[in-house]
Amino acid sequence: MAEQIRIAIAGHGNLGRGVEASVAKNPDMRLVGIYTRRSPDQLTPRDSATPVYAMTELVNHTDDIDVLILCGGSKEDLPRQGPELAALFNTVDSFDTHARIPEYFDSVDAPARANKRTALISAGWDPGMFSINRIIGEALLPDGATYTFWGDGLSQGHSDAVRRIPGVAGAVQYTRPIKEAVDRVRNSERPTLTTREKHRRECFVVLEEGANAEAIRQAIVTMPHYFDEYDTTVNFISAEELARDHHAMVHGGFVIRSGNTSPETPQVIEYGLKLNSNPEFTASVLVAYARAVHRLNAMGQHGAITVFDVAPGLLSPKSAEELRREQL
Repeated sequence: MAEQIRIAIAGHGNLGRGVEASVAKNPDMRLVGIYTRRSPDQLTPRDSATPVYAMTELVNHTDDIDVLILCGGSKEDLPRQGPELAALFNTVDSFDTHARIPEYFDSVDAPARANKRTALISAGWDPGMFSINRIIGEALLPDGATYTFWGDGLSQGHSDAVRRIPGVAGAVQYTRPIKEAVDRVRNSERPTLTTREKHRRECFVVLEEGANAEAIRQAIVTMPHYFDEYDTTVNFISAEELARDHHAMVHGGFVIRSGNTSPETPQVIEYGLKLNSNPEFTASVLVAYARAVHRLNAMGQHGAITVFDVAPGLLSPKSAEELRREQL
């Protein structure tokens, strides 16, 4: 076997634990470290042999890591960590604030390029796999319209955004596609739908003692890029209810391209996901792209990149010859 790709994790929440599980399923990789802002002795890795370090130790380990997978949140962690760590390592992250991806790309590109690093941003399933299917659908059916529906499921990024509001002790957020809109798209109607007409959002929030419920409700429903364009319901519940009823991390969704190849011939392309663990699947995508980042860096491709810049064959541990024989 060729030398294993040395993977490290920055941040050890649900996504970081998912990366641990995924790396263990890829024989061409090995996990060389987990880096945390907590005290390292408070963290228990899946494999007791995996070393755990303080995040501040990363600067001392630049020669020991082939690809660093960033597992922080998009609202506050990645905008700071992405540019800083792309100057030191090849990186992969799951930055998912769609409206801010262009500026985030630019902030990561400059330090990565200056230091001959390769930094893949915004991987996962959306942005990520759904993004790829959107551009494929548009390319194959240029006379058409693309629709993306998320859910029914729990959104990690939106849940994290709610939890960061002062006065919130715990929270989850569910994205609910609106069935009437989905049915119209599948029937080749090509409707013009507003954001509010495609999805609704539902939050379940545990308040800190003394917190102002109405102020927190308003902070949620008016939050830019997250909730302000949706009909959002906020439910206040107990910590016991949150733990009992909202611990699963199911999610999914679908991308639909509805178009015509001739005036009388409608066509529909649909790509869907049904996920029992949102963070574990997202982590699996990050790990596959870490393989591609390692290869691209060895080829001399530096700077920030996205999933649009990566050939599918680079994601696979198999050779090009094997892929042509087995998959074409």
